[in-house]
Amino acid sequence: MIIAANLKTNMTRSKTIIYIKEVDSFAQTTSQDVFVFPAMSSLDDFHTTKTVVGAQNAYPTVNGAFTGEIGLEHLEEFNLKTILIGHSERRHILGETQEFIVDKFNFFKEKGFKIIYCIGEPLEIREAGNETMMQYISAQYEGIDTKYENLIIAYEPVWAIGTGRMPTLEDIQNIHTQLKKKSPAPLLYGGSVKVNNTKDILNIENVDGILVGSAALNADDFSTMIQIAQEIENKK
Repeated sequence: MIIAANLKTNMTRSKTIIYIKEVDSFAQTTSQDVFVFPAMSSLDDFHTTKTVVGAQNAYPTVNGAFTGEIGLEHLEEFNLKTILIGHSERRHILGETQEFIVDKFNFFKEKGFKIIYCIGEPLEIREAGNETMMQYISAQYEGIDTKYENLIIAYEPVWAIGTGRMPTLEDIQNIHTQLKKKSPAPLLYGGSVKVNNTKDILNIENVDGILVGSAALNADDFSTMIQIAQEIENKK
C-alpha cells in the first residue's frame, strides 16, 4: 500500500528533519511505500533509506523569472523526483487552472517524476448527484496521461480536507470503483484520514493507500497508519 503525508505549510526545516528520521526509521520495518511531502522551505538532504521525499509544488521550469516559485533546478539539488500536482488547495485557493495543471503535469512527466495527481469535488458538486460529481471529476482528467507509469492518483473530496467530515465508507468504495475505470494507476483516498479510521479506509476495495494531511503531522500517528497498512497486508 501507499501511505503518504502532505505536511503542507507546517514544520520548520529542523523539525522536518527530525520528523522524517523518525518516520523513515519506522518505515524500514515495513514493506509499505511511504511518501512525505515537506514544506518548500524545509527541503534538505534527508538521506532516507525507505521514505520517499517529494515536493508539494514546483513551477514547470528549470529556473527563471517566476517570483515565489521553485523549479526543477531546486528539486534536483535535493535529489527529489516525486511531486504533488493538482491538489485542491492549489486549485481552489491559489487558482490553478486545469490548463496550467496539465502543463505542470507534462513538464514533470517528461522529466520522469513520480506524480501524485490529486482530484476531488467541492460539497455543492457532491450534493448535486453522482452524475454531476463524476462530470466534474472527469474534467480533472482532461489532458492528463492516465497511463503514465509513474502516476499515482489521489481522490480527495474538497469538503472533507481538514474539516473532520468525510464520505461514508460506502461512498468511498462507490467513487473509487468508478475512478478505477479511468486509470490503471494506484488510487489513494485523502480527506480527514485519521488514525482511528485508517483501518476501515484501507480495507475498502479499490483503495490502494491514503494521502494524509493534518493527522500526519505527528510522526508517531503517521507511523501508526503505516503499521495498520502493514497489518492489513499481512492478513492477505
